[in-house]
Amino acid sequence: MELTISHGLYALVTLVVILTMVFRKGVVLPTLIGTFLVAWVYSGSLVTGFTSVFNANLTAATELFSIFLIITFMVALLHSLKDLGADQQMIAPVQKFMTNGHVAFVVLIGITFVISLFFWPTPAVPLICALLVPAAVRAGLPIMAAAMVVALAGQGMALSSDYIMQIAPTLSASSAGLNASVIADKALILSLVSGALALSITYLMFRKKIRKPTDPLNKEELKKLPGQQETSKKNESLANHKWRKVFAILVPLAMLGVMIFMIYTKITGGRTGGFEGGDGAALIGGVAVLLLALASLAFGKVKALDRISEHITNGFVFAFKAMGPVIPIAGFFFLGSGEFSGSIMSLGDVQPPAFLFELVEAGQAAIPESTFLTAFGILLVGIITGLDGSGFSGLPLTGALSGALATGGVDATTLAAIGQLGSIWTGGGALVAWSSLVAVAGFCGVSVMELARKNFIPVMAGLILATFIALWIW
Repeated sequence: MELTISHGLYALVTLVVILTMVFRKGVVLPTLIGTFLVAWVYSGSLVTGFTSVFNANLTAATELFSIFLIITFMVALLHSLKDLGADQQMIAPVQKFMTNGHVAFVVLIGITFVISLFFWPTPAVPLICALLVPAAVRAGLPIMAAAMVVALAGQGMALSSDYIMQIAPTLSASSAGLNASVIADKALILSLVSGALALSITYLMFRKKIRKPTDPLNKEELKKLPGQQETSKKNESLANHKWRKVFAILVPLAMLGVMIFMIYTKITGGRTGGFEGGDGAALIGGVAVLLLALASLAFGKVKALDRISEHITNGFVFAFKAMGPVIPIAGFFFLGSGEFSGSIMSLGDVQPPAFLFELVEAGQAAIPESTFLTAFGILLVGIITGLDGSGFSGLPLTGALSGALATGGVDATTLAAIGQLGSIWTGGGALVAWSSLVAVAGFCGVSVMELARKNFIPVMAGLILATFIALWIW
């Protein structure tokens, strides 16, 4: 493998993007220009440079559209429940457990972690954000704190170990012939260590900002959540009290039914036979659409023909307004993946470049033979490979490097677990804005770029501590 000028240019633009984020500025402009320049320099064609900008955005939109769609349907459902007044009744039972913001913080961590551990965060996020986040905010927890808890506990702590389905440990073990179950055991311990520190830092960040349940600012915060805006008096007067109670019970029961079905398919289908990830999200999305239709009919019967269109339109507007800037950013990092670069630059049958991974492989020789530096080198490689927004695509690489760089001072499975944590915490939806973090931000009504910035220090502190712990105990 020979590095070219385009590889150096890709590395430079990636560095510019990271520095721009550090300085709390938008990164859409550098990624658009970077996509154009890298494609132009690599292909030698100015026309390819122009078409690649469009293709990169189209590829990113295609890959992320499932997230946009489930945000749309869940937001539309919340609006239809708001019409009936069922939204507040629905979260009333949960509110009893969340007696204040501090308790809400802990409850949110526990439920998010358990659900995400079994079913991956993708289907868990809409459930948690629709039912638990409004209750937590009403109890006094700031919205940004709730969003960080969902991201760190679900898409960081639970997904980085992937202890139940063990897809991540299997990928980490496959390229180096390692024992996947050993990697899973070590990754679980390290994920709990990194998650505990990250969430503790998050609590300290917001401890003084947590309000009392009676604070009027809680209602103002609730208005920022999708589907929680004030409803007009006209709508309130039309709301049918009977249907309000029916849907306050029906929606949670329907979501509970989905969870029971997913548990059943997992038990009967084995480790990889259940409904999880994208399939689980699709199931929840389909149920949400039917509940939306029923709630619209209950609110207005004939008026439902127009009302449901308004709700879906509002859902799409919300999703694209909040998450739209992520598309060009994701497009640039998809260009760095060999899986997408060929179609983006229209290379046909030519072997496509994998700018990001080839740069990492080229830097392998720069990692010195030291247990300490090797462990942190693997962590850094995992973090870099996670920049593509997947979290899983770099696991074969970190696994292979772990097998090659293992020494008498550190076992290959330990290095693989460290690399797995770095990759998934970064790209799985806790650190980079162009990952599934967009779903968390969308459902919580916060800026995805701001959420990524807030997560940076807790996540990095957790990963560093976990690496030290790994070197100490293994």
